[in-house]
Amino acid sequence: MENNNNINKVMAKWEQAKYPRSETPSSILSSDSDIRFTRKFGGQYRCPCYCAAALILVMLAAVSCLYIIYQNLPPESGQQKTYLGAFRISEGDNYKGELADPETTLFSRTANNYRESLNLWLRRSRLRPAFLGSDILAFDGQENEDLVVHFTLRFSTRRMDVDVDSIMAVLAEGSPYLGNRTIDPKSITLIEDNDVDKQNTSAEATSTAELTTTTGQPTMRTCSPMELRYCQHTATTNITSYPNIMGHMKIDDVMANVIAFRELVDSECYRLAYEFVCQILQPPCSENLVLPCRSFCKEFWAGCGSRLPPPLVQALNCSNFPEYSAEEESHCLPKPGCSDDLESRGLGSRLCDGVPDCPDLSDETSCNHCPAGSLHCTSSKTCVQRHSLCDGNMDCPDGSDERGCLSLAPNLNGLKKLRSVQAMHYFPQGNVIFIEKGLHGKVCTENLNDSIPTGNQGIVLNTIGTSLCKDLSFSKVKSVKIEKDKEIDSIYVKMADPAASEISFIPTHCPSKQILSVECTNLECGLQSVRTAKGIEGLRKVASPGDWPWHIALFKSGTHICDGTLVELDWVITTASCFQGQSKAEWIARGGTTRLGSTPPWQQERLVVGMVKSPVEGSTVVLVKLERPFAPSDFVRPICLPQSSPQTASLEACNSLGWTKNRTVLQRVELKLSNMEQCSNISITTVNSICTNSFSQDCSGEELAGSPMLCLNSDQRWMLTGVSNWRIACSKVGDQRPRLYDQITSNVDWVQSTIKSY
Repeated sequence: MENNNNINKVMAKWEQAKYPRSETPSSILSSDSDIRFTRKFGGQYRCPCYCAAALILVMLAAVSCLYIIYQNLPPESGQQKTYLGAFRISEGDNYKGELADPETTLFSRTANNYRESLNLWLRRSRLRPAFLGSDILAFDGQENEDLVVHFTLRFSTRRMDVDVDSIMAVLAEGSPYLGNRTIDPKSITLIEDNDVDKQNTSAEATSTAELTTTTGQPTMRTCSPMELRYCQHTATTNITSYPNIMGHMKIDDVMANVIAFRELVDSECYRLAYEFVCQILQPPCSENLVLPCRSFCKEFWAGCGSRLPPPLVQALNCSNFPEYSAEEESHCLPKPGCSDDLESRGLGSRLCDGVPDCPDLSDETSCNHCPAGSLHCTSSKTCVQRHSLCDGNMDCPDGSDERGCLSLAPNLNGLKKLRSVQAMHYFPQGNVIFIEKGLHGKVCTENLNDSIPTGNQGIVLNTIGTSLCKDLSFSKVKSVKIEKDKEIDSIYVKMADPAASEISFIPTHCPSKQILSVECTNLECGLQSVRTAKGIEGLRKVASPGDWPWHIALFKSGTHICDGTLVELDWVITTASCFQGQSKAEWIARGGTTRLGSTPPWQQERLVVGMVKSPVEGSTVVLVKLERPFAPSDFVRPICLPQSSPQTASLEACNSLGWTKNRTVLQRVELKLSNMEQCSNISITTVNSICTNSFSQDCSGEELAGSPMLCLNSDQRWMLTGVSNWRIACSKVGDQRPRLYDQITSNVDWVQSTIKSY
C-alpha cells in the first residue's frame, strides 16, 4: 500500500512537470461527482468570437429597426381605407355662423379640438392597430342649434381588418375624450369610400409628365387636405376634392401637370389667371364638382384662350361651366374681387347701396348694415339673422323674410347655403320643405295612417299639393307622392292635422324617412312676385330687381345690342332688325338684370341656338330659341301673351322699358296711344303697327330694338302687346318722339304653335 502511495506521488509530480499548471484550470471534479466545464478561451480564440457576437447584435438591431419602420410606414395604395362620416352634438356645443367659414379662428380652433378628440378616441380603442388619423371636413347646422360635424377616418388594412360595422360599434360606445359634449348615437353616419383605391390605381397608370386629362367623372368624390402649395395663397379652405375637371385623382397627378398651368399664369395673359387655375386644380370639398362660374371662364378664355394646349381646350369649354345661381346643381365659384372690380370701373357708388351687384353679395354683406352671418333682404339696406326667417314678423322692408315658408327643393343643402332671404328659385318639383324661424324641415308622412282614413289619403295629399303649387304660382299639380328621404341628418316636421283647412307643422322624428314630394306644372305668367302691390301701384321709374322679370338683354359677342321679352322659359320674342346685317356670332340672352355691368346672384344667361321669323304680313317679330330653359325665379319668369284680340283703344297702363344713358340702369317709360299719322312721319308703318307716345318729356334714357310694349290685362297681369322695330333714341327735352311697335296680337297663334311644335 505504501509503495502504491509513493508511486502515485511520483506520477503526480511527473504530470506536473510534463504539463505545467496554467492560470486557468482545465477541469474540476466536484465532490458530488457532477462534472462542470468552466474552460475559458485562450487569447487566440477571443477575437473571432467577439466579432461573431457583434454581428449577431447588429443583425438583431437591424431586424428590430425594419420591424419598427414597417409598422410605421404609411400604407401603400390598396392598403388604406377612407371613411366619410358625420355626427350631431346634442349637448355641449352649438353651431355658429362663423363655423361655415374655414378661414375663421373659431373654425380652426373647433376643428383642431374635434380632430384631437377623434384621434384619442380611436387610438385608445380596439381599432388602434389600424387607425391612421382623422380630418375635420366641415361643420353644419342652424344658428345656436345642434352642431353637425363632418369628418374622415383613415385605416390601414395591412395591420387589421376594419369595416363600417366595426367602426360604428366603437363610435356607438361613446367617448370620454369629448369633454362635456354628447353625440346623438342615432345621428352617426359612416360610409366607405370604395372608389379610392381604384381611382389611385387609375391615376398612377395614366399620369405622365405631359398634360393629361381623363373623360368621365366617377360618381363618388373624395375630400383630401389641400397640399398644392402653389395655390395656398388663393385657398379659402384647407380641404379640396378629387377628381378635378382634369381628371386628377390625387396630388401627385396635379403636380405632374402643374407646369403647364404655371406657364399660363406666368404669361400674364389674364389678370386673374392664377385664381382661375387654382379653382380648377383644387376645387372645394363637395359631393359634386364645383367649377368656376361661366362668366369667370369666359374672361379667362378671352385673355388666355389662344395659349391653351390642346388637352385644355376641350376640358375648359366654358359652355360646360355653370352660371352662378341659387340652384344647388348649378353652384359655382364666382370671380374673386367683385367689389374692387366695381370701384375700378367707376361704379363705387353701387357698394353698400342695398342692391346686390356681386354674385356672392360681397358688395352688400360686408357693409355696416349687414352683420357677419346675416342674410341680405334682396333690395334694401337691411340684413336679418337666419332665425328671423318665417318667424311671423316682417323684418325685411318688403316682407321677403316671410315668403316661401312652404316650398319645394331637391334637398336641404342648397337652402342652408343661401345668403339672401329670397327663395330665389321656383323648383317645379322636389321635397316639400317647411321653414320656421330659419329651420328647414322636410314634411314627414308617418302620421298619415293614424290621422287620415286609408281611402281618403290620396284626396288629402292631392289637395295639399294643389294648394302648395298655387302658392308657388304654378297653376297645376302634376303628381303628389311619398318617397324615402336619401339625405342624411335631415330635419323633419309633420302636419298636425292633414285634413284641416289650415295645416300647421310641428317638429317630429321620422324613423321611416317617408317624406312628401310634389311636382307642379304651368308657371303663371305676368306676375311680379317680389312686389306685394299689383299693377302700377307703387311702381317706380327706375327698376328694382324683380320689377320686370321677363325682360331680356341680348348680347352679341359680349356687347349689348338688343332687348327681348321672355314668353316661355326657353323662348324670347324680339325683332328681326337685331340680326340684320350681322355676321355669324355668339348671341347670349341675359335675364334677371336691371343694371348692366352687375352680376347679381339671380342673374342668368343662356346661349341663343335658333331663330324663327313671323309669317304674319307686315310683322318683323322673331322667336329666339335658347339652348336650355331659364330656371324660374322671382327675377326670371315669363310674361303673358294676349288671350284675345283686343282693340288697341282699350289698352291701358302701358309701359316700355329702356336704359339710362349714363348709369345703364333699366327704367320704364309710360306710353299712351297716338295717331298713326305721327308715326308715319318718322318711319314706315304697316297694318301690324301700333303708334304710341310717352307721357313724360324726360330724355334720360332710350329703348333698344326689341324692347317691349307692356300693358295690364283684366287680371292685373302684364302682357306683351308690342315689340319695337328699331332703337328709339331720345330727342331734345320738350319734344314728343313717337314710338312705333309691332303688335303681338296678330302673332299669338303663330307663337303658340311654334313653341308647341318644338
